[in-house]
Amino acid sequence: MCKILAIESSCDETAAAVVIDGIIVKSNVIASQLEIHRRYGGVFPEVASRQHILAISTVIQDALIEARTGWNELDAVAVTYGPGLVGSLLVGVNAAKGIALALDIPLIGVNHLEGHLYSNWLKTDKTDPPPIKFPVLALIVSGGHTELVLVHNHGEYEILGRTIDDAAGEAFDKVARMLELGFPGGPAVQEAAKEGNPQAYDFPRAWLGNSFDFSFSGLKTAVLRVIQKYTKTNILQHPAMAAQAKVKPTIPIADIAASFQMAVVDVLVSKTKAAAEKYNVSEVLLAGGVSANALLRNKMMAACGRPVRAPSLILCTDNAAMIGAAAYWHFKVGHISGWDLDVVTNLELESK
Repeated sequence: MCKILAIESSCDETAAAVVIDGIIVKSNVIASQLEIHRRYGGVFPEVASRQHILAISTVIQDALIEARTGWNELDAVAVTYGPGLVGSLLVGVNAAKGIALALDIPLIGVNHLEGHLYSNWLKTDKTDPPPIKFPVLALIVSGGHTELVLVHNHGEYEILGRTIDDAAGEAFDKVARMLELGFPGGPAVQEAAKEGNPQAYDFPRAWLGNSFDFSFSGLKTAVLRVIQKYTKTNILQHPAMAAQAKVKPTIPIADIAASFQMAVVDVLVSKTKAAAEKYNVSEVLLAGGVSANALLRNKMMAACGRPVRAPSLILCTDNAAMIGAAAYWHFKVGHISGWDLDVVTNLELESK
C-alpha cells in the first residue's frame, strides 16, 4: 500500500489530500478563495499567493486528520509544480519540499494537467469506476487549457490538439463577464442558459479544417458584437437616461448564454468524437473544470459511441486528490523529483 500526501496550489484553491495507491481518496480538503476574487471578476495573483500562505498549514493538517494518517505513515509527498500562477505554485512546492525533507521521503512533482487527467482514476464514496483500459482519449478543459490527448499508457501522452487562442474555460469566463453573470463563468453561464434558446443565435464554430486544435476567440468576439448591438440600440432610444446610467440595456441574456454554450459544446464534442473514431480508443475521458458542464457531458455521451468517463463534480475543479492519483504512477516507476524542483508556469503535458 502506497500512501501519498498531495498538495495543490496552482491558482486560487489551497488543497491537500491523502490518496492510497493512486485510487482511494482518504481525504480531500480544499480551501477556496472564490469569495475573495469574485469582486475582481477573476483571480488576483498576488492576493491568491498570500492566501495560500495563510491557509496551507491548516489545510495539510486537516487532510491528515480527516484521513486518520500520521506523518510517519506517508510514503511520499506530491505537489503541483506547473502550470499555474508563479506565486501560488511556489507556496505549494516549498511546503512539499519542507515536508519531504523533514520526513526523509520522496518528493514527486506533478503536472497540473496530468492531475486533471488522473482524476478519472479516483474512487470516492459515491464513485467506484471500473479499470481504465488503454488507449484512451482525454479531453482536458481546464482554465486556460483545452487539449485533446491520446493516452497510450501511464505517462505516455500524444497531444492531438490544443487551443490556439482562448481556451474554452477562458471563453466562459469572458462571456460571463460581458453578460455580468459573475465569476467563475462556467457555472454562471450554465445556470443562465437553462432558461434560454440554444438556437436563438447562430454563433460561429471554428472547425479549423481537419485539425484537432481549438479556437474560441472568434466566438467570444461574436458574442460581444451581439451584446453591443443591444447596448447601442438602447442608448439611441434613451440617450439622456443612458448617459446618466439610469437604464440598462435589455439584453436577452439567457438566449445568448444558451447559444454560446451550445457553440462551445458542439466543437468540443465533434472534435473529440472524430479523434476517438480515428484512433479507435476504448473510451473517452473528460477532465478539468469545464468537464462539470452538464450539456457537455450529455452531448459527449450521446455522440461518441463508446464509454465516456467524467470525474465526480468535486474532482473536476482544482483539488489535491487528483495530484495524488497522478503521483502514484510516477512513484511506482521511480520518477522522483530532486530538491531542485522548481515551478514552471507554462508547463506542458509531456510523456515521461
